[in-house]
Amino acid sequence: MDPPMAALLARFKAALVAVCLVVVLALSSCSSASGPLTGNYVDDTVSVAQSLLSTIALPQDDPSRKQAEADSRSLMNAYTARYRPQSRFNGLSSFTTMVTAVNSLAGHYASYANRPLPDPLKARVEKELTKAQASAVRGA
Repeated sequence: MDPPMAALLARFKAALVAVCLVVVLALSSCSSASGPLTGNYVDDTVSVAQSLLSTIALPQDDPSRKQAEADSRSLMNAYTARYRPQSRFNGLSSFTTMVTAVNSLAGHYASYANRPLPDPLKARVEKELTKAQASAVRGA
């Protein structure tokens, strides 16, 4: 194959790959699947809080703890990413309380992944999650 034809073929392949990537990204951003989140703020807040409370209640030597913490991190990221940009939710006291608890847990998991949650932090996070649940149900 002569060099001009090879260069043209290489450009065509690169353009085809670029178009495919754009299509895949566009289709994935249009997906309505949000994992465990339903899109209903109250239901999502209550279920995320319950999930986080269950995770922090696990004993340190529980073999499922590592996976539960990894799942919690994903859930916290999904929750925050879904509701932080929405001004109708991010001004609610339930949301700010929930995000305070989420940030505390995420900070601990990021900095001290192999250490147990300190009792004062655990008590504070439990209190905040319970308060966020109650506030969300109440509509605040």
